[in-house]
Amino acid sequence: MESEQQLLFAILNIILIDIILGGDNAVVIALACRRLPEKQRNRAIILGTGLAVVVRITLTAIMVSLLKIPYLLFIGGIFLVYIALKLVIDKDDGMNIKAGTSLFSAVRTIVLADIVMGLDNVLGIAGASHGHLSLVLIGLLISVPIIIWGSKIILTAIEHIPGLIYIGGAVLAYTASSMIIGEPKLNEFFADYPQIKTPLTAALIVGVLIVGWIVNHSNSKDVNHRI
Repeated sequence: MESEQQLLFAILNIILIDIILGGDNAVVIALACRRLPEKQRNRAIILGTGLAVVVRITLTAIMVSLLKIPYLLFIGGIFLVYIALKLVIDKDDGMNIKAGTSLFSAVRTIVLADIVMGLDNVLGIAGASHGHLSLVLIGLLISVPIIIWGSKIILTAIEHIPGLIYIGGAVLAYTASSMIIGEPKLNEFFADYPQIKTPLTAALIVGVLIVGWIVNHSNSKDVNHRI
């Protein structure tokens, strides 16, 4: 059984992943409810987010079970590295969220968008939880209110402090390395070569940050040349 320190670190990891990857979800909530009267808007936010959390927990529970399939933890770790790179590399997602004109349509938009956009969150949280669904629950209970009520602050901070995205990328890369190292089919390999664990984790984190920085720097130079 993990120590209290390891469990606390896992919860903090889950909260960080959910907040960093949840910025878009905050935008969805705002856009989906923008045409509703204020009273209905608040109800739509609470109902939509509540249902989205239930769906998120269900999907994460399914993902945690699936990760027990041989080599799926390894594959999930590799895919999470890709998600980390996507997060770090600047790009316009071009979200086109239709505003709901009724409570039901706004709630439906929030839940459906969360399912589509939340797959990266689900994989990241499943990996960070190390199979403990209780940690997922604790992490979501803490992070979801922060995302809802602090969405404007989070989005403004991410826009004005690019370093936050790099921190998110590093957290996801670390989680990916934990998933790869934790793959049961690779236990024997890592038991024979335990000295590889730390360099592998460092290489994934540094690799994601360097590739992200190079691509972002290259993109910004291209934009400047066009101007």
